Amino acid sequence: MTQVPFIRRVSIDWDAVPDDSFVRSIGALRSLPLDFAPGVTFMVGENATGKSTLLEAIAVAYGLNPEGGSRNYAFSTRDTHSGLHEAVHLVRGPMQPRGAFFLRAESFYNVATASEEYDRWYWGKTRQLHTLSHGEAFLAVIQKDFRENGLYILDEPEAAFSVSRQLTLLYEFDRLAKHGAQLIVATHSPVIMALPGARILAFDEREIREVAYEETEAYQTMDLFMRDRERLLERLLEGE
Repeated sequence: MTQVPFIRRVSIDWDAVPDDSFVRSIGALRSLPLDFAPGVTFMVGENATGKSTLLEAIAVAYGLNPEGGSRNYAFSTRDTHSGLHEAVHLVRGPMQPRGAFFLRAESFYNVATASEEYDRWYWGKTRQLHTLSHGEAFLAVIQKDFRENGLYILDEPEAAFSVSRQLTLLYEFDRLAKHGAQLIVATHSPVIMALPGARILAFDEREIREVAYEETEAYQTMDLFMRDRERLLERLLEGE
């Protein structure tokens, strides 16, 4: 089991970011460099705070396909990634991961298609991921392609899962981390980010800071909803 992360630090060379790039308007990214620890790191926060942008840049800078997959996935359906990877500098650990994979909810259909084609090419058979539900196919990739001592970067994986299946995903993250994997995950799910021992990095309009689980907005909002649902909904919907 590795005690040193495969990605130890990420920083941005702002001189390499074009003046007209939207990346310059993302305040949280000015907090870099970021140091990473072994195990699971969650990136949390509101939409448009830079989580997915940074996550994508880390994955592409590491050599992974922008739409998802391992280093062997070379497909492209539409070139929409930010270009930030060209300005990102990664400090890598001394060990190479046994495998690496970038998995994002929004382009999973394309990853599933490529996975079936690659399986057919290499093994002469395919998993038929498109015959499964979105969540079951997503979980099948994690359980088959994610290995111990690997590097895994995931963007909003909860989009594919029911609440009970999010608990299954939490279990898989814990299992992988206990067998030497490093996972960097952007999520809005208060279920997933509850994983014991995980590091949580909260993004806002100005900075990135490490927080406790109970300090996350996702936890606080869900806690308020569960404790005082009727009053919250009344205030939210009054005047409708």
